[in-house]
Amino acid sequence: MIRTVGTKWLWDSRRSLLGWTLGILLVGCGYAAFWPTIDDPEIAALIENYPSALLEAINYTNITTPEGYLTATVYGLVVAVLMVVFATSSGTRTIAGEEEAGVLDLTLSHPVSRASLALQRVAAFATAVLGLVTVFGLAMLVVAGPAQFDEIPASRFAAMHLHLAAFTLLFGTLAFAVGAATGRRVLALAATAGAAVVAYAASGIIPQVEGLEWVRDYSAFTWLTGSTPLANGVDVGHLAIMLGLSVLFVAAGTIAFQRRDIAV
Repeated sequence: MIRTVGTKWLWDSRRSLLGWTLGILLVGCGYAAFWPTIDDPEIAALIENYPSALLEAINYTNITTPEGYLTATVYGLVVAVLMVVFATSSGTRTIAGEEEAGVLDLTLSHPVSRASLALQRVAAFATAVLGLVTVFGLAMLVVAGPAQFDEIPASRFAAMHLHLAAFTLLFGTLAFAVGAATGRRVLALAATAGAAVVAYAASGIIPQVEGLEWVRDYSAFTWLTGSTPLANGVDVGHLAIMLGLSVLFVAAGTIAFQRRDIAV
């Protein structure tokens, strides 16, 4: 029996979560499996001939090592983008999606406060993120041998996936906060997508402008992969920033949700 609004949200999202999990597994592990083709002297020589500014802009400065390749292509690009889309979609559905569908008032007619509803939905989303990231991490360990990057220890993969979970929570809670504050799903989608685009540009493109190198330190993509967790382990500072901002977004969204009228 489904006893809470949080577990109900997870149950209602089960097909979507399964689809996202399978999609991220296929894309992430698929890109990882290309490492043996990159681990070639001719490829390394070809990459060295590319303009350094271009490589820095796309964060491909060190893809001739397994840690660098996986960081740049899998975790720093394709999976990161997919996780942002997943987080944005899920975060907007926690409050705004249901409100626009006209069923939020029905949920609130039950003995549950607005704050409890909001926090339970965020907790359910966080549970989904942790489950997805854990399954993806286990899958990467499975393909590590065939894809020839098994020299990376499991502890480093755990560190990378901890960063990935915090990164996903950051954008998901931002989508939740905007949706909870406005009740508008499109505004939550636009705000979170815009933040993601700016963050990606700040991690590689904007710092190419002289005098704007400092912008990189304030990008969520830098907090995700800038310290190369696959090689160096957890970066406590970056992790704390992402988790701290997530808590602030949840608090701000919950407070705003409690204070405004609900669309019916």
